[in-house]
Amino acid sequence: MRHFVVVGYDAAELLDIACVVGCLESANLRGADPLYKVRLATPGARSIDCGPTVTLQPGERLEHVKGPIDTLLISGGVGCQDAAADRMLVAHVRRLARESRRVASVCTGAWILAAAGLLDGRRATTHWNWADMLAKQHPQVLLDPDPIFVRDGHVYTSAGVTSALDLTLALIEEDHGAELARTVARQLVTYLQRPGNQAQMSMFTAPPPPADSLVQRVVDHVTAHLDADLAVATLAAGAGVSERHLTRLFLRHLGQTPGKFVRQARVEAAAHLLSATSLPLETVAARCGFGSAETLRQAFTGRYGVPPSHYRHTQSRTTT
Repeated sequence: MRHFVVVGYDAAELLDIACVVGCLESANLRGADPLYKVRLATPGARSIDCGPTVTLQPGERLEHVKGPIDTLLISGGVGCQDAAADRMLVAHVRRLARESRRVASVCTGAWILAAAGLLDGRRATTHWNWADMLAKQHPQVLLDPDPIFVRDGHVYTSAGVTSALDLTLALIEEDHGAELARTVARQLVTYLQRPGNQAQMSMFTAPPPPADSLVQRVVDHVTAHLDADLAVATLAAGAGVSERHLTRLFLRHLGQTPGKFVRQARVEAAAHLLSATSLPLETVAARCGFGSAETLRQAFTGRYGVPPSHYRHTQSRTTT
């Protein structure tokens, strides 16, 4: 048995727990060997209030859980800060981490790992909306708010809510191979597996930029003309401002330079085409403003950590 302990607390996120448990139980039904034995533990074996309509009954008292443990996973949720301030809970997480082969968190569960000192000096991630606050409270953590999940040694952290699926599928693949992970993903009707370095936020899902009409005009132009000349000088001339002023506006309203925004927009558009079409790589590169397939390959690997061919193989949704 692979003993997999999920730690919950009051106001933990139901999906953070359910995604992990559901994936592991599906793996058991489809041939995981050895099987996962999943245990949900809370301080004092208290129930978990996951909102006004759902309450979870845990199986064990956190205080009574002992190792050896294969995987210790901390769920996230709006109660994460109260949980991180609970000295008893944090002490038991720290104790159990010493008795675990690997340690993981979903979403804001990283707050509890940080409070236990388990992320000190490690690269980690969490939900993008909470990243700045976590970084300020725990400056010793090497926080990267972009990836879906991060592995640093035996410690894994993941982004918000449904990234628990991606993390758990990655753990299943690590334990039992890619075929079982793909079988579980198909059963759950989810992506076969998004690469861990895939960004949480993108031009397709990010909130709109602040109401600066000039920045909005430039952004609209970039996203509608990815194959055009989008050099900073060209964009500034089209907007009727200096390059320095345009860069200042982008940094103020988007937190990045115009050049970086253009590269991000092009790579994300390429990712969309790779997953949604069977267009040749050279055509994708041309449509997205890259000079060649090799230029696209380099930019794509830098952004997502995998080459376009691998991304297409794992993410493709159509063959038309």
